[in-house]
Order: sequence, then structure tokens, then C-alpha cells
Amino acid sequence: MQAALALIGAMDPDLEVEGEMHGDAALSEEVRNAVLPHSRLKGEANLLIMPTADAANIAFNLLKVTVGGGVTLGPILLGVAKPVHILTPSATVRRIVNMTALTAVDCIVQKQRSQT
Repeated sequence: MQAALALIGAMDPDLEVEGEMHGDAALSEEVRNAVLPHSRLKGEANLLIMPTADAANIAFNLLKVTVGGGVTLGPILLGVAKPVHILTPSATVRRIVNMTALTAVDCIVQKQRSQT
């Protein structure tokens, strides 16, 4: 994580990005300011990167139930050759429609990239 953070910082020094932190600090500016007073983040984090698929699944389901308002998009597996869109058995019709739209856009982008 530290190497990735250094690389991102070198590529875009103005980007609001931080390294490893607990979820409560990422999602609460008050908590983050108490434990990481020199953090560059403002407000709530809008992207969480998890160390494992299990951790990501646990966090996704907790956030979906507690603050998602019943509307979620994902999970999406990144870091492989192409994006992977995952629908779980609990997926609602709305989530299926949203993921289908996202998958269609990804297909168009992949096709355009392969033509250049």
C-alpha cells in the first residue's frame, strides 16, 4: 500500500488520497481528523480498497445494509485483465439492471480500446 500511495502521489500530487486506515476513519472525517490529523482527505472517502476479496465482501454487505438505502452497484472485481461484475443471490431487480448497464458500457469501452 505504501508503494502504491507513493506512486499515485508522484503521478498526481493534488489527488486526495491516503494510505491504509480503518474503515471508520475513511468514512468519518471527525474520526479521521482525530487519528490522522495530517490527512489530505476531506469529507467521506468515496473509494475503499480492501486487502482481500473476503474483506471486500464483508464491507460491501455491511455498507449495503446500513447505509446503502437499498441501492448498490457492485461488487466489481478489479485488478484482473478485464472487469468482472458480480451479482449475488440477494441482488434486486434494480441492481441487475444497473449492473447490466455498467457491463454494456464496459463492453463498449473494451471494444473501442481494442480498435485503437
